[in-house]
Amino acid sequence: MKTQFSTAFFILFIAFGITAGVVSCKDGDPYDVSAYFSENEKDTLLANIITYTSQYAKGATNTTRFEPRFRKEYVSRLGQYKFEGYFVAPDSTHYFFINRPVGSGYYKRGVGGKFKMGKNLMPMQYEELWCTPHFKSDSLVLERGEFLFKAMIKEGNIDKYVTMKHYVEWPDSTLVYDKKINEWVVPAKVQP
Repeated sequence: MKTQFSTAFFILFIAFGITAGVVSCKDGDPYDVSAYFSENEKDTLLANIITYTSQYAKGATNTTRFEPRFRKEYVSRLGQYKFEGYFVAPDSTHYFFINRPVGSGYYKRGVGGKFKMGKNLMPMQYEELWCTPHFKSDSLVLERGEFLFKAMIKEGNIDKYVTMKHYVEWPDSTLVYDKKINEWVVPAKVQP
């Protein structure tokens, strides 16, 4: 009887260990946005990032793009954008890697950056640190973007990789990110 109980307990212990391991691998990925936010929160945050990174809504400008009247258009773009990587550092810097359309959507590119979290899941001190070239294949966006994303988290930037033109389209000599106006601009136009 004691042996049966011990064997049953051992099998139950092993089964629990395997189940816990599978669950922790799924839910424990520190680079999965789902580790930080619910589905609704992810959509809200992604729509906020889209407002920064996508083409202006019809009638919007750099200074008006966050006005509530334009929100519906940015939210309508959610299906074209996807979080591929997300990480919150110990200093509360949020790092992201999104897959986004280029032009009509036939091509895609990876975009990575960082911010501090404000109220209502609104990024503050938002900065895009890199854009990959555009690709037809999501697998190339993922491969190259994941490399840059992990380097960005480790080093806080990707400075030593900007010459890898198969990985980084911007920043380069033609475009840099202006943190004051939150846009990619010609270097001579960067706000001091």
